[in-house]
Amino acid sequence: MVAAASVVVAVGTATGMLSALDDRGGSDEARPGLVSGSPGPDSLPVVPSASEPAAHSASASPSAKVSASPSPRKASPGSTKARTTAATRLYRHPSSQVLDWVQDNPRDRRAAVIESRIADRPAAVWFADYAPATITSRVRAVTSGGAAQGRVPVLVAYAIPDRDCGGASQGGAPDLGAYDAWIDRFAAGLGSGEVVVVLEPDSIAQSECLPAARRADRFASLARAGRVLKAANPEARVYYDAGHSGWRPAAQQAALLKQAGAASAASSDGIFSNVSNFHTTAAEIAYDRQILDALDGPPGLGAVIDTSRNGNGAPPDGEWCDPAGRKIGRAPTLNTGELRIDAYLWVKLPGESDGCKGTPGTFSPSYAYDLASP
Repeated sequence: MVAAASVVVAVGTATGMLSALDDRGGSDEARPGLVSGSPGPDSLPVVPSASEPAAHSASASPSAKVSASPSPRKASPGSTKARTTAATRLYRHPSSQVLDWVQDNPRDRRAAVIESRIADRPAAVWFADYAPATITSRVRAVTSGGAAQGRVPVLVAYAIPDRDCGGASQGGAPDLGAYDAWIDRFAAGLGSGEVVVVLEPDSIAQSECLPAARRADRFASLARAGRVLKAANPEARVYYDAGHSGWRPAAQQAALLKQAGAASAASSDGIFSNVSNFHTTAAEIAYDRQILDALDGPPGLGAVIDTSRNGNGAPPDGEWCDPAGRKIGRAPTLNTGELRIDAYLWVKLPGESDGCKGTPGTFSPSYAYDLASP
C-alpha cells in the first residue's frame, strides 16, 4: 500500500502557534503557525518563544491520510496508569494561527463560528524544526503553561531524520545521533506534570522507504526516545505512530510498532492514529484495538485518536489534500468512555491547509469555516 506523508510546511519558527501574516482585513490566508499541522519542505516549525513563527502537519496517506470544551479527565479503562492528579483537562496554548486570525478579524462573518468551534478548543503544539539550542526552553514554555493551569499539554515531536521520505514534509535532524541528542533536550523541557507526547507522526507507518538496516536504526532510536521521555518525566504519556485504519493491516502495523518499542512500558503508553487524516472515530477505535491486541504489550497500553477533521469520515475518492465536505470531529478530551482509548485529540489544527486551499501549513479562514459550520 502506498504510504502517506505528513505534508509539512514549516515557515520559520514560532512559539507555540502563529499569528496571521498581514491579513488584517479578513483575507483568506493567514501566516503559518505552529500549533498543529505539519512542517514543510523549506524550514520547519518551531515552538514557543514569543517572537518566532511556526509550522505544521497535514498528513497525507494512502487513502486520505492524515470541541466543545475539554472534558474532565478520567483515566480510560485499561490506561497505563490511574491518574489522580489535578490536571484534569487538556491545555490550550495561548498562541495559534486561528487565535491570531480571530483577534485580527472580529467583524468577519465567520469569526464567531471559527472562534467557538475551533479557536476555543485545545490543540497539539508541534516541534518540527531541528533547533537543539532552543528546544528545551520552547518545550518548557508549553509544559509550564499547562502546569500553571492544571491542564495537560499535547506536544508533537517531529524531527526524525529522513522525515516524510524526502517528500513535502522532509527535514528533521541530520542523522540519528543528532536526533537522539535533540530528544534528550526535548525531554529536559517536559517538567514533572502530566503531558502527552505524540512521537514522530509517519515515522513507523511510512518507514518502508528506508533500507532494512536504516529502518532498524530508526526504530531503535524511537524506542530510545520513548525511554528518555518517560525517564525525564514519569507523568509523560508517549504514543507511537500507528498510521490510520485506511493504511495497512493492523497486524502488520503492530509488528513494526513492536520493533520501535511501542509494546514496552519503559518507552510507551500506546499508539496514536489518524493524525491529519479523516477516518471516522469508530473506524480508528476498532483499528487501534486490533493493533493493541496484536502488540501483546502491557495491559495498560492505550490509544489516542486525532479527531480534528474526521466528522464526516474520509472522502470516498481517497483525497487527502484539503478535501471538500469534511467536518471537525469529536471535541478533544481525555475522557473518551471507550475501553483502551485514552484520548481524542486535535493534533492537526482545523483550518490549516494541506496545500490545496493555501500554502501548506497556513491558516485558511474559509476552510476553517467550512469544517466548523454545522
